[in-house]
Amino acid sequence: MSRIHVIGAGLAGLSAATSLAARGASVVLYEAAKWGGGRCRSYDDLQLGCRIDNGNHLLLSGNLSTKAYLDRIGAADTMTGPPQAVFPFIDLVSGAYWALRLNQGTLPWWVLRRNRRVPDTRARDYLALRRLQKVGPDDLVADLLGDLGHLYERLLEPLAIAALNTKPAVAAAAPLAAVVAESIVRGGAASMPRYPAIGLSESFVDPALAFLRDHRVELRFGARIAGLTISDDRVTGLVGPQIDEIVAPNDRVVLATPPWVAADLITGLVVPDQFESILNLHFRAGIDSGPAGFYGLIGGVAEWVFEKTEVVSVTISAANDRLDTDTDTLAAEVWADLRRGFGLPRTMPPYRVVREKRATFAATPAQLARRPGPRTRLNNLFLAGDYTATTLPSTIEGAIRSGETAASLI
Repeated sequence: MSRIHVIGAGLAGLSAATSLAARGASVVLYEAAKWGGGRCRSYDDLQLGCRIDNGNHLLLSGNLSTKAYLDRIGAADTMTGPPQAVFPFIDLVSGAYWALRLNQGTLPWWVLRRNRRVPDTRARDYLALRRLQKVGPDDLVADLLGDLGHLYERLLEPLAIAALNTKPAVAAAAPLAAVVAESIVRGGAASMPRYPAIGLSESFVDPALAFLRDHRVELRFGARIAGLTISDDRVTGLVGPQIDEIVAPNDRVVLATPPWVAADLITGLVVPDQFESILNLHFRAGIDSGPAGFYGLIGGVAEWVFEKTEVVSVTISAANDRLDTDTDTLAAEVWADLRRGFGLPRTMPPYRVVREKRATFAATPAQLARRPGPRTRLNNLFLAGDYTATTLPSTIEGAIRSGETAASLI
């Protein structure tokens, strides 16, 4: 029986492997680390004395590939979120609080209600979102939307930074348009926030590995693939420190690694080669979870704040300019934002700073042009990963969709 070799147990690899296993394929999954999940996982932090996620990921009810993945691995009930499309914000400069509230249907009557839209905006301001329907490959977020005043400053700019992980002045508008088309344009029913009730691993990784074991998938952790042997336009072998695996004539290979690893393994493969970082700070503290369980912050260092079981978790996106900031200085700045926004005490609690230096590729027009499709010049090798040409930015939905695409081609 032919086999499918999936290299990488991040979300793209897990998506491909579970999709293939569900169809009855014989699958072998290789992962260089001792754990699965890649940049989407949970772990026990000894300094804080609790379990934390390595980052914060906010999904939407319109993320259909993610929904299908969670349904497949039996983890749909591990996600939580508000029963409506609500996004609370706090302006740290003025102290103002508001919540964007979309109605369930596709007809956006919510823009007619002052208490549902961004403060100091008018209903007709939102017509400008139609610009995203005609976006070109070279259009930049700030150039396209930056003239929209409070609508841009209080909603579109923070949304773009969170979705693209790239500064709007250089970020391509096309992937933002793709996100908006799959959420806001489809109404509140497709825009309800969703996140793991416990942790990333408990929702996305552990159930997937259990599913793969139940389907007799061979899991090889600590198995780094350092090279591919190639003959007659196909992969014929996988090579690593302790691996010398023959790829039979009818076997297929899914390469679900980060782009820089894929480029090392496949000569001449063009992939994104500029990256943006994300900083996540976890404080051993608590805040009011509010109507959604998270808040967007305007006018400070902290951008998104999540109330979790044992920590308050803060995300700073597009953070290349802060990577070298001293840890204590960064924590003090973010804690000052939390104090202003939530009335927390002056004394800073124990904290952990997690720096993802290459969290996503930079979503610029030049980098988008470097995204490869799922097929390669090798007949039996397919690519999966959030860096591939999914039309979406580098997100969980994009990673999972890329794995589904590779599996469907096989």
